[in-house]
Amino acid sequence: MTEVSRHDGAPSQPVRRIRLVDVAREAGLSKTTVSAALNGTGRLSEVVREKARETARVMGYRPNATARQLRTGRARLIGYMVGELADTPWSFLESPYFARLTGATAATALKRGYAVVLLPAGSLQSEWAGLPLDAVVVADPVADDPILDDLLAARIPVFSDRSVEGRTGAYWVDVEAGPAVFGTMDHLLEQGARQPAMVLPGSATRFHAGVLAAYHDWCAAHGVAERVVRTEGPGNGPVVRAVETALTGDGEGADPRPDALFVVAEASPPLVLEAARRQGYEVPGDLLLVCVSEDVTAEHTEPPVTTLSLRPDEIAEAGIELLVAVLEDGRREAAGVLVLTRLDVRASSVRRPQVVRHPQVE
Repeated sequence: MTEVSRHDGAPSQPVRRIRLVDVAREAGLSKTTVSAALNGTGRLSEVVREKARETARVMGYRPNATARQLRTGRARLIGYMVGELADTPWSFLESPYFARLTGATAATALKRGYAVVLLPAGSLQSEWAGLPLDAVVVADPVADDPILDDLLAARIPVFSDRSVEGRTGAYWVDVEAGPAVFGTMDHLLEQGARQPAMVLPGSATRFHAGVLAAYHDWCAAHGVAERVVRTEGPGNGPVVRAVETALTGDGEGADPRPDALFVVAEASPPLVLEAARRQGYEVPGDLLLVCVSEDVTAEHTEPPVTTLSLRPDEIAEAGIELLVAVLEDGRREAAGVLVLTRLDVRASSVRRPQVVRHPQVE
Protein backbone atom coordinates (compact mmCIF):
# COMPACT_ATOMS: atom_id res chain seq x y z
CA MET A 1 0.00 0.00 0.00
CA THR A 2 1.06 3.57 -0.60
CA GLU A 3 1.14 6.50 1.79
CA VAL A 4 0.06 9.88 0.42
CA SER A 5 1.45 12.97 2.20
CA ARG A 6 -0.88 15.81 3.18
CA HIS A 7 -0.02 19.43 2.35
CA ASP A 8 1.20 20.00 5.94
CA GLY A 9 3.86 17.33 5.43
CA ALA A 10 2.29 14.74 7.73
CA PRO A 11 1.52 11.37 6.17
CA SER A 12 -2.14 10.65 5.54
CA GLN A 13 -3.76 7.28 5.92
CA PRO A 14 -2.51 4.70 3.39
CA VAL A 15 -4.64 4.34 0.28
CA ARG A 16 -6.17 0.88 0.36
CA ARG A 17 -5.33 -1.19 -2.68
CA ILE A 18 -8.26 -2.69 -4.59
CA ARG A 19 -8.05 -6.45 -4.25
CA LEU A 20 -9.33 -9.22 -6.46
CA VAL A 21 -11.92 -10.12 -3.84
CA ASP A 22 -13.25 -6.52 -3.98
CA VAL A 23 -13.75 -6.78 -7.71
CA ALA A 24 -15.48 -10.14 -7.32
CA ARG A 25 -17.84 -8.75 -4.66
CA GLU A 26 -18.71 -5.70 -6.80
CA ALA A 27 -19.28 -7.78 -9.94
CA GLY A 28 -21.28 -10.45 -8.11
CA LEU A 29 -18.89 -13.14 -9.26
CA SER A 30 -16.55 -15.56 -7.55
CA LYS A 31 -12.90 -14.67 -7.05
CA THR A 32 -11.91 -17.63 -9.23
CA THR A 33 -14.16 -16.44 -12.07
CA VAL A 34 -12.76 -12.90 -11.96
CA SER A 35 -9.19 -14.22 -11.91
CA ALA A 36 -9.85 -16.38 -14.96
CA ALA A 37 -11.52 -13.49 -16.78
CA LEU A 38 -8.62 -11.12 -16.18
CA ASN A 39 -6.02 -13.72 -17.12
CA GLY A 40 -7.85 -14.82 -20.27
CA THR A 41 -8.25 -18.37 -19.01
CA GLY A 42 -11.19 -20.58 -18.08
CA ARG A 43 -14.36 -21.46 -19.97
CA LEU A 44 -16.37 -18.28 -19.47
CA SER A 45 -18.98 -16.58 -21.59
CA GLU A 46 -17.99 -13.27 -23.18
CA VAL A 47 -20.68 -11.54 -21.10
CA VAL A 48 -19.16 -12.75 -17.83
CA ARG A 49 -15.61 -12.10 -18.95
CA GLU A 50 -16.42 -8.56 -20.06
CA LYS A 51 -18.35 -7.83 -16.84
CA ALA A 52 -15.34 -8.85 -14.75
CA ARG A 53 -12.92 -6.81 -16.86
CA GLU A 54 -15.09 -3.70 -16.88
CA THR A 55 -15.64 -3.87 -13.11
CA ALA A 56 -11.90 -4.21 -12.56
CA ARG A 57 -11.20 -1.27 -14.86
CA VAL A 58 -13.75 1.04 -13.20
CA MET A 59 -12.52 0.15 -9.71
CA GLY A 60 -8.88 0.68 -10.68
CA TYR A 61 -7.78 -2.87 -9.89
CA ARG A 62 -4.15 -3.74 -10.63
CA PRO A 63 -2.52 -7.13 -10.09
CA ASN A 64 -0.04 -7.24 -7.22
CA ALA A 65 3.26 -7.04 -9.08
CA THR A 66 5.31 -8.02 -6.05
CA ALA A 67 3.29 -11.16 -5.45
CA ARG A 68 3.45 -12.04 -9.14
CA GLN A 69 7.22 -11.63 -9.17
CA LEU A 70 7.57 -13.91 -6.16
CA ARG A 71 5.31 -16.47 -7.78
CA THR A 72 6.87 -16.47 -11.27
CA GLY A 73 10.41 -15.29 -10.57
CA ARG A 74 10.01 -12.53 -13.18
CA ALA A 75 9.43 -8.79 -12.84
CA ARG A 76 8.31 -8.59 -16.50
CA LEU A 77 10.72 -5.73 -17.17
CA ILE A 78 12.93 -5.50 -20.28
CA GLY A 79 15.78 -3.00 -20.35
CA TYR A 80 16.45 -1.04 -23.56
CA MET A 81 19.51 0.93 -24.66
CA VAL A 82 21.09 2.17 -27.90
CA GLY A 83 24.81 1.39 -27.93
CA GLU A 84 25.70 3.51 -30.96
CA LEU A 85 25.01 6.84 -29.25
CA ALA A 86 26.79 6.36 -25.92
CA ASP A 87 28.30 9.85 -26.00
CA THR A 88 24.84 11.45 -26.29
CA PRO A 89 22.70 8.93 -24.38
CA TRP A 90 19.18 10.19 -25.16
CA SER A 91 19.71 11.64 -28.64
CA PHE A 92 18.39 8.43 -30.18
CA LEU A 93 14.89 9.69 -29.42
CA GLU A 94 15.47 12.37 -32.10
CA SER A 95 16.19 9.70 -34.72
CA PRO A 96 13.17 8.50 -36.75
CA TYR A 97 14.75 5.04 -36.99
CA PHE A 98 15.46 4.63 -33.27
CA ALA A 99 12.18 6.32 -32.33
CA ARG A 100 10.34 3.73 -34.43
CA LEU A 101 12.47 0.89 -33.06
CA THR A 102 11.96 2.04 -29.47
CA GLY A 103 8.22 2.54 -29.85
CA ALA A 104 7.72 -0.79 -31.59
CA THR A 105 9.81 -2.59 -28.95
CA ALA A 106 7.75 -1.08 -26.13
CA ALA A 107 4.42 -1.76 -27.86
CA THR A 108 5.28 -5.36 -28.76
CA ALA A 109 6.62 -6.07 -25.26
CA LEU A 110 3.51 -4.60 -23.62
CA LYS A 111 1.27 -6.85 -25.70
CA ARG A 112 3.19 -9.80 -24.27
CA GLY A 113 2.86 -8.46 -20.72
CA TYR A 114 6.30 -6.83 -20.35
CA ALA A 115 7.23 -3.19 -19.71
CA VAL A 116 10.30 -1.56 -21.25
CA VAL A 117 12.78 0.37 -19.09
CA LEU A 118 14.90 2.93 -20.96
CA LEU A 119 18.57 2.80 -20.00
CA PRO A 120 21.18 5.32 -21.16
CA ALA A 121 23.84 3.93 -23.47
CA GLY A 122 27.11 3.38 -21.65
CA SER A 123 25.32 2.48 -18.42
CA LEU A 124 27.58 1.22 -15.64
CA GLN A 125 26.83 -2.12 -14.06
CA SER A 126 26.18 -0.37 -10.74
CA GLU A 127 23.37 1.59 -12.38
CA TRP A 128 21.32 -1.34 -13.64
CA ALA A 129 22.46 -4.28 -11.50
CA GLY A 130 19.83 -3.53 -8.83
CA LEU A 131 16.94 -3.48 -11.32
CA PRO A 132 14.92 -6.71 -11.66
CA LEU A 133 15.42 -6.91 -15.44
CA ASP A 134 14.29 -10.12 -17.12
CA ALA A 135 16.14 -9.27 -20.36
CA VAL A 136 17.84 -6.33 -22.09
CA VAL A 137 17.70 -5.03 -25.66
CA VAL A 138 21.00 -3.50 -26.83
CA ALA A 139 20.27 -1.84 -30.18
CA ASP A 140 23.23 -1.27 -32.52
CA PRO A 141 26.08 -1.93 -30.07
CA VAL A 142 29.48 -0.54 -30.94
CA ALA A 143 32.42 -2.91 -31.25
CA ASP A 144 33.76 -4.27 -27.94
CA ASP A 145 30.96 -2.67 -25.93
CA PRO A 146 31.54 -3.93 -22.33
CA ILE A 147 27.81 -3.70 -21.52
CA LEU A 148 27.20 -6.92 -23.43
CA ASP A 149 29.81 -8.80 -21.41
CA ASP A 150 28.40 -7.44 -18.14
CA LEU A 151 24.80 -8.38 -18.98
CA LEU A 152 25.67 -11.88 -20.12
CA ALA A 153 27.90 -12.42 -17.08
CA ALA A 154 24.87 -11.53 -14.95
CA ARG A 155 22.88 -14.26 -16.77
CA ILE A 156 20.49 -11.69 -18.27
CA PRO A 157 19.26 -12.67 -21.75
CA VAL A 158 20.28 -10.10 -24.37
CA PHE A 159 18.70 -9.21 -27.71
CA SER A 160 20.97 -7.33 -30.10
CA ASP A 161 22.30 -7.44 -33.66
CA ARG A 162 24.24 -10.27 -35.27
CA SER A 163 27.49 -9.26 -33.57
CA VAL A 164 26.35 -11.37 -30.58
CA GLU A 165 25.76 -14.50 -32.66
CA GLY A 166 27.00 -17.65 -30.95
CA ARG A 167 27.25 -16.14 -27.47
CA THR A 168 25.41 -18.01 -24.73
CA GLY A 169 22.36 -16.08 -23.59
CA ALA A 170 22.40 -13.71 -26.59
CA TYR A 171 19.82 -13.57 -29.39
CA TRP A 172 19.81 -11.40 -32.47
CA VAL A 173 17.79 -9.82 -35.25
CA ASP A 174 19.57 -8.05 -38.07
CA VAL A 175 19.38 -6.86 -41.66
CA GLU A 176 21.94 -7.91 -44.24
CA ALA A 177 23.94 -4.92 -45.43
CA GLY A 178 25.25 -6.61 -48.59
CA PRO A 179 21.94 -7.20 -50.40
CA ALA A 180 20.65 -3.80 -49.28
CA VAL A 181 23.67 -1.97 -50.70
CA PHE A 182 23.84 -4.00 -53.92
CA GLY A 183 20.11 -3.53 -54.53
CA THR A 184 20.32 0.22 -53.99
CA MET A 185 23.47 0.70 -56.07
CA ASP A 186 22.09 -1.46 -58.90
CA HIS A 187 18.99 0.74 -58.94
CA LEU A 188 21.14 3.88 -59.26
CA LEU A 189 23.19 2.24 -62.02
CA GLU A 190 20.01 1.32 -63.92
CA GLN A 191 18.98 4.97 -63.73
CA GLY A 192 22.23 6.16 -65.32
CA ALA A 193 24.53 6.83 -62.34
CA ARG A 194 28.24 6.47 -63.17
CA GLN A 195 29.89 8.46 -60.36
CA PRO A 196 27.98 7.51 -57.17
CA ALA A 197 29.08 8.79 -53.76
CA MET A 198 28.20 7.58 -50.27
CA VAL A 199 27.84 9.38 -46.92
CA LEU A 200 28.48 7.09 -43.94
CA PRO A 201 28.32 7.71 -40.19
CA GLY A 202 31.57 7.72 -38.27
CA SER A 203 30.21 5.06 -35.89
CA ALA A 204 31.64 1.56 -35.75
CA THR A 205 28.47 -0.56 -35.76
CA ARG A 206 28.28 -3.92 -37.48
CA PHE A 207 25.73 -2.65 -40.00
CA HIS A 208 27.77 0.34 -41.12
CA ALA A 209 30.92 -1.75 -41.41
CA GLY A 210 28.93 -4.15 -43.59
CA VAL A 211 27.64 -1.28 -45.74
CA LEU A 212 31.17 -0.03 -46.41
CA ALA A 213 32.42 -3.52 -47.29
CA ALA A 214 29.48 -4.11 -49.65
CA TYR A 215 29.98 -0.71 -51.30
CA HIS A 216 33.67 -1.55 -51.84
CA ASP A 217 32.71 -4.88 -53.44
CA TRP A 218 30.05 -3.28 -55.64
CA CYS A 219 32.42 -0.58 -56.90
CA ALA A 220 35.11 -3.19 -57.64
CA ALA A 221 32.63 -5.37 -59.52
CA HIS A 222 31.49 -2.44 -61.70
CA GLY A 223 34.82 -0.63 -62.15
CA VAL A 224 33.53 2.44 -60.29
CA ALA A 225 35.75 4.71 -58.18
CA GLU A 226 34.84 4.72 -54.47
CA ARG A 227 33.64 8.05 -53.07
CA VAL A 228 33.02 7.91 -49.32
CA VAL A 229 32.60 10.78 -46.87
CA ARG A 230 32.09 10.07 -43.17
CA THR A 231 30.17 12.27 -40.77
CA GLU A 232 31.81 13.83 -37.72
CA GLY A 233 28.91 12.79 -35.48
CA PRO A 234 25.19 11.93 -35.41
CA GLY A 235 22.40 14.38 -36.15
CA ASN A 236 21.25 16.54 -39.03
CA GLY A 237 24.05 19.10 -38.82
CA PRO A 238 27.04 16.73 -39.22
CA VAL A 239 25.27 14.71 -41.92
CA VAL A 240 24.34 17.79 -43.97
CA ARG A 241 27.95 19.00 -43.78
CA ALA A 242 29.16 15.59 -44.97
CA VAL A 243 26.65 15.73 -47.85
CA GLU A 244 27.99 19.14 -48.87
CA THR A 245 31.55 17.83 -48.73
CA ALA A 246 30.65 14.85 -50.92
CA LEU A 247 28.94 17.10 -53.47
CA THR A 248 31.67 19.75 -53.67
CA GLY A 249 34.36 17.26 -54.57
CA ASP A 250 36.27 17.36 -51.28
CA GLY A 251 35.72 13.69 -50.42
CA GLU A 252 37.99 10.77 -51.23
CA GLY A 253 38.53 10.71 -55.01
CA ALA A 254 35.44 12.83 -55.63
CA ASP A 255 36.49 14.35 -58.98
CA PRO A 256 34.49 14.68 -61.19
CA ARG A 257 31.41 15.65 -59.19
CA PRO A 258 29.12 12.74 -58.29
CA ASP A 259 25.94 12.10 -60.22
CA ALA A 260 24.32 9.98 -57.46
CA LEU A 261 24.37 10.10 -53.67
CA PHE A 262 23.55 7.31 -51.22
CA VAL A 263 23.16 8.86 -47.74
CA VAL A 264 23.46 6.03 -45.22
CA ALA A 265 23.94 8.33 -42.22
CA GLU A 266 20.50 9.25 -40.94
CA ALA A 267 19.34 12.81 -41.58
CA SER A 268 16.16 14.65 -42.54
CA PRO A 269 15.52 14.00 -46.28
CA PRO A 270 14.28 17.58 -46.87
CA LEU A 271 17.55 18.92 -45.41
CA VAL A 272 19.63 16.59 -47.60
CA LEU A 273 17.64 17.67 -50.64
CA GLU A 274 18.15 21.34 -49.79
CA ALA A 275 21.90 20.79 -49.30
CA ALA A 276 22.11 19.33 -52.82
CA ARG A 277 20.31 22.35 -54.24
CA ARG A 278 22.68 24.74 -52.46
CA GLN A 279 25.53 22.99 -54.25
CA GLY A 280 23.88 23.66 -57.59
CA TYR A 281 22.35 20.24 -58.21
CA GLU A 282 18.92 19.55 -59.63
CA VAL A 283 17.41 16.33 -58.27
CA PRO A 284 17.03 13.96 -60.10
CA GLY A 285 18.32 15.69 -63.26
CA ASP A 286 21.90 16.26 -62.06
CA LEU A 287 21.90 14.03 -58.99
CA LEU A 288 20.10 10.80 -58.09
CA LEU A 289 19.40 10.67 -54.35
CA VAL A 290 18.69 7.80 -51.94
CA CYS A 291 18.57 8.12 -48.13
CA VAL A 292 18.53 5.41 -45.47
CA SER A 293 15.59 6.79 -43.52
CA GLU A 294 12.31 6.08 -41.74
CA ASP A 295 11.35 9.77 -41.91
CA VAL A 296 7.86 10.13 -43.42
CA THR A 297 8.74 13.59 -44.74
CA ALA A 298 10.61 11.85 -47.56
CA GLU A 299 7.28 11.18 -49.26
CA HIS A 300 6.25 14.83 -49.21
CA THR A 301 9.29 16.67 -50.57
CA GLU A 302 9.62 17.92 -54.13
CA PRO A 303 10.69 15.61 -55.58
CA PRO A 304 9.79 12.81 -53.13
CA VAL A 305 12.99 11.17 -51.84
CA THR A 306 13.79 7.49 -52.38
CA THR A 307 14.46 5.75 -49.05
CA LEU A 308 15.95 2.48 -47.92
CA SER A 309 13.99 1.27 -44.89
CA LEU A 310 15.67 -0.98 -42.34
CA ARG A 311 12.18 -1.93 -41.11
CA PRO A 312 12.54 -1.23 -37.38
CA ASP A 313 9.00 -2.41 -36.59
CA GLU A 314 9.79 -5.90 -37.91
CA ILE A 315 13.13 -5.97 -36.06
CA ALA A 316 11.44 -5.06 -32.77
CA GLU A 317 8.65 -7.60 -33.16
CA ALA A 318 11.02 -10.43 -34.06
CA GLY A 319 13.36 -9.56 -31.20
CA ILE A 320 10.66 -9.46 -28.53
CA GLU A 321 9.26 -12.77 -29.75
CA LEU A 322 12.73 -14.33 -29.36
CA LEU A 323 13.04 -12.99 -25.81
CA VAL A 324 9.54 -14.13 -24.83
CA ALA A 325 10.36 -17.62 -26.13
CA VAL A 326 13.42 -17.62 -23.85
CA LEU A 327 11.66 -16.21 -20.79
CA GLU A 328 8.40 -18.13 -20.97
CA ASP A 329 9.07 -21.23 -23.05
CA GLY A 330 12.52 -22.01 -21.67
CA ARG A 331 14.23 -21.73 -25.04
CA ARG A 332 18.00 -21.88 -24.59
CA GLU A 333 19.52 -22.61 -28.00
CA ALA A 334 21.09 -19.72 -29.91
CA ALA A 335 18.67 -18.09 -32.33
CA GLY A 336 18.59 -15.22 -34.78
CA VAL A 337 16.39 -13.71 -37.47
CA LEU A 338 17.26 -11.81 -40.65
CA VAL A 339 14.83 -9.06 -41.71
CA LEU A 340 14.63 -7.91 -45.34
CA THR A 341 15.19 -4.24 -46.03
CA ARG A 342 12.85 -2.33 -48.34
CA LEU A 343 13.76 0.13 -51.07
CA ASP A 344 10.96 2.63 -51.60
CA VAL A 345 11.72 4.14 -55.00
CA ARG A 346 10.48 7.69 -55.51
CA ALA A 347 11.17 10.48 -57.97
CA SER A 348 14.53 11.57 -56.49
CA SER A 349 16.29 8.52 -57.94
CA VAL A 350 14.34 7.99 -61.17
CA ARG A 351 15.38 9.33 -64.57
CA ARG A 352 13.85 6.57 -66.64
CA PRO A 353 10.20 5.41 -66.52
CA GLN A 354 9.74 2.38 -64.29
CA VAL A 355 7.57 0.90 -61.55
CA VAL A 356 8.18 3.26 -58.65
CA ARG A 357 8.52 0.74 -55.81
CA HIS A 358 10.80 -2.17 -55.08
CA PRO A 359 8.90 -4.27 -52.49
CA GLN A 360 12.08 -5.64 -50.85
CA VAL A 361 15.80 -5.78 -51.32
CA GLU A 362 16.73 -9.41 -50.91
